[in-house]
Amino acid sequence: MKYLKLLRIPLIVVFGVLFLDQLVKVWIKTHMYLGEETNVFGNWFILHFTENNGMAFGMEFAGNYGKLILSLFRVIAIVVIGWYIWKLVKTKVAKGLLVSLSLIFAGASGNIIDSAFYAMIFNQSPMVHEYAYFNPEKAEVEVINGYEAEIFPSDGGYGSFLHGKVVDMLYFPIIEGRWPRWMPFWGGEEFLFFRPVFNIADSSITIGVLMILLFQRRYFPKKPKEKPTE
Repeated sequence: MKYLKLLRIPLIVVFGVLFLDQLVKVWIKTHMYLGEETNVFGNWFILHFTENNGMAFGMEFAGNYGKLILSLFRVIAIVVIGWYIWKLVKTKVAKGLLVSLSLIFAGASGNIIDSAFYAMIFNQSPMVHEYAYFNPEKAEVEVINGYEAEIFPSDGGYGSFLHGKVVDMLYFPIIEGRWPRWMPFWGGEEFLFFRPVFNIADSSITIGVLMILLFQRRYFPKKPKEKPTE
């Protein structure tokens, strides 16, 4: 009970982020096809279904070996961060630091779940009006928008352990325009802010890192210098 009380804040943050992240990803995976998008708020907040092989914000990393290395790196990072959080909860540390590290831990865990298991439990995401499905022994069939989608099919997933694709869906094309022609390199070219498509896990990592950068003086206060004894 004592340890659970100490870990209350990290556990709430981690499980809250993981639940929301995986809930949205599974819904997107099973209800949208690759490239499909839905406007949530006007043209500046869009759900756009895409997948990537590993890095945050849709960035790629070199092939299957690169993906395996990245997945293993994530696992090691999660273990190290988890150990550091456990070490901190036993000391008098700012709650904000625990929240920040828990957000980073949850975000990394959310994406490693995709990489580790999605290839085994989902089929390949279609690029037409069909939908992905889970993969157990028996399949149930239902009609979605006039298309047959199998939930829990029997024909296996699209890959092996640690070779799954990360699901991204959050797209905020807030500002669109052209760079001034006098500007070097990009003059006259179109620009879009914010172009990358990301997920809740990516957001969690970003918020955690920004909190540490913004409040580092509060999280890591300098110890007062001891006066020399006469």
